[in-house]
Amino acid sequence: MGDLKEEVRERYAERAREVSEQAKSASCCASGCCGPAQVESNDSTARGLYEVDETSELPEEAVLASLGCGNPTALAELHPGEVVLDLGSGGGIDVLLSARRVGPTGKAYGLDMTDEMLALARENQAKAGVANVEFLKGEIENVPLPDASVDVVISNCVINLSLDKDRVLAEAYRVLKPGGRFAVSDMVYQGDVASVPEQIRRSVEMWGGCIAGALEEHDYIARLERAGFAGAEVVPTTDYREKYGREIEQACGVSLPQDVNLVGAFIRAIKPVS
Repeated sequence: MGDLKEEVRERYAERAREVSEQAKSASCCASGCCGPAQVESNDSTARGLYEVDETSELPEEAVLASLGCGNPTALAELHPGEVVLDLGSGGGIDVLLSARRVGPTGKAYGLDMTDEMLALARENQAKAGVANVEFLKGEIENVPLPDASVDVVISNCVINLSLDKDRVLAEAYRVLKPGGRFAVSDMVYQGDVASVPEQIRRSVEMWGGCIAGALEEHDYIARLERAGFAGAEVVPTTDYREKYGREIEQACGVSLPQDVNLVGAFIRAIKPVS
């Protein structure tokens, strides 16, 4: 488990490289130099997480690079003029969508630890022609922004990748302005997580797939409250047990217990004003 962070970093670096190669292939095919394009829609989009009208004007690479489990930009109810921070911004889909919602008087930051994803995100920003965006290199456990500098913290199935979630939540609380909102999509367990086999909880593949590191829903709320947040709640949005059940069994040789469910959820909380 000591190399888990590097394993996760490489997983997402490889995804960025795959997307870049797919885009090059598609461009080549459009020029008539090869057969039919092989670029396929990312399965997060196929699951209906984003509306077609949301993604139609974004670079295809931003959509293909998305490995999220929800659409935090829609659920966060962003307003013009707000400053947004996306923890683990990947290819930039949620940052670019956020920038649209907050408008030219607002700003959207994307934070990622993977050079390849940052390069892809900046390319996508240039292609989209969006000016009110800044991508930062860093880790979600140590956000390179000042205290009380953002109105909304979003994230899309990334916090569950961290080995120190309490530190992540503390950093989110620190950078939020009083009254600021925590609004993320993440995977969570429902039920007795103590019964989840160690083969799953310690699998690097399952960590990289946002499954092994998922918190139990009430534990997530408790951690948010310990960090200082108020009004914390977990709202399930998508049932993933059936979708990932076979993948878990093939990778780990065991199944999730019958009394444990795995869901995508929207997690929200507020930093109190005083």
